[in-house]
Amino acid sequence: MQIDVLIDLKTTLGEGPLWDVEQQRLYFIDSFDGRIFRCTVDGGEVRSWDLPAKIGSMALCKDGLGAICALENGFHLLDFASGDCNLIIDPEPDKPLNRLNDGKVDRRGRFFCGSMDTSEEGPNGALYRLDPDFSLHKIDDGIIVSNGPCWSPDDRIFYFADSWSGEIRAYDYDIKTGSVSNRRRFTTLDADIGAPDGSTVDAEGFLWNAQCFDGCIKRYAPDGSLDRVIEMPVRKVTSVNFGGPNMDILFVTSMAKPPLPRFPGDGQLRGSVFAISGLEILGVPEPRFGG
Repeated sequence: MQIDVLIDLKTTLGEGPLWDVEQQRLYFIDSFDGRIFRCTVDGGEVRSWDLPAKIGSMALCKDGLGAICALENGFHLLDFASGDCNLIIDPEPDKPLNRLNDGKVDRRGRFFCGSMDTSEEGPNGALYRLDPDFSLHKIDDGIIVSNGPCWSPDDRIFYFADSWSGEIRAYDYDIKTGSVSNRRRFTTLDADIGAPDGSTVDAEGFLWNAQCFDGCIKRYAPDGSLDRVIEMPVRKVTSVNFGGPNMDILFVTSMAKPPLPRFPGDGQLRGSVFAISGLEILGVPEPRFGG
């Protein structure tokens, strides 16, 4: 195994690595500064887009010409060519202290994304499903910080984390309808050590989670047992995604500055995107939004 710095842009809050198999490009975001970046597998040909607000996550549209963006004030559609970013729907106009956060697309093209309390204290957030026809559906609520949505390779299990409860949850998933049921605890982190952030699932059905403030990536078996720990060179890792030509590189984002004053920085903090190779494990391609 080898950990390399892929690209070092000192993102304030780097998040959401997304490998697109069609373009063979890596997308990632600076959540706090409201920017989307794209680069090649070796960190070259960097392109960026400025957004009108903070961004929690993004998903490519099926034509590859634009993206669904979960901005702090609602779901938006970004046109890559013009840079125009237009509102689709704001799910929480009555909650000005909330913003949208992490999101991913299921294999039927639905975008799942949760909201969060910007003070990261109260259970004021919810989990939403944006369908390809732009209809919006609430899936769950009572969430402090939404993070880590992803699915098992057979589409039967949906995983989701509430970072400041320390809990990664598992739900039974109906791929035909996009509905969840039977919510249960998958694993729980000690809040004094770290918080579960972004996740992905590999081809073997194991869940990988970036554990922010603990400085490690953990791999969990489908039964929730801990399988592997990778110690990272920075503490504030934020999310993970497999990619590369063979889907065998684990990309890891990190933050350069904590967005809240109660989380001081440290000398190791870099805000880089890392590439971990030599894992001998394959990932699963991320779907595109169906709209």
